[in-house]
Amino acid sequence: MSAPLPELCFSDRYERLRYRTALVLYVLVILIGDIPGVRADVGQYASGGVLHSFGYGVLALILFSGTSGGMARRAVLAVLMVAAMGALDEFIQSFLPYRHGAVSDWVVDITAAAAVCLPLYFLWPKMVAAALAQGAPLHKG
Repeated sequence: MSAPLPELCFSDRYERLRYRTALVLYVLVILIGDIPGVRADVGQYASGGVLHSFGYGVLALILFSGTSGGMARRAVLAVLMVAAMGALDEFIQSFLPYRHGAVSDWVVDITAAAAVCLPLYFLWPKMVAAALAQGAPLHKG
């Protein structure tokens, strides 16, 4: 039987799955973003800042939810992981003739991660409780 969506998104039982999902999405971002011409085509619809903010913000959310421990640990590790991912992304781009690595993009990545993790630090326990309570069976008494 498959798990309901709130359980997949919030239950501790699926933390590893969420963490691995973030890693797979990151690899896809790297692979797709490094295909010649793709970044230029996407750039017609969204700027690099928007793409970096959204992409690494989503990765931070999934990493936060996929990390065990207290809220501070989750937030710090998610931001540090995004910093490492963004640095690797820019490093790879610096070797491609049709791309270039930029420290400003890396700063946007880290800023997006911090902007996502800061509210999650305060809201995550309430979000988890609310989401998982919706799926709880009603008690008749």
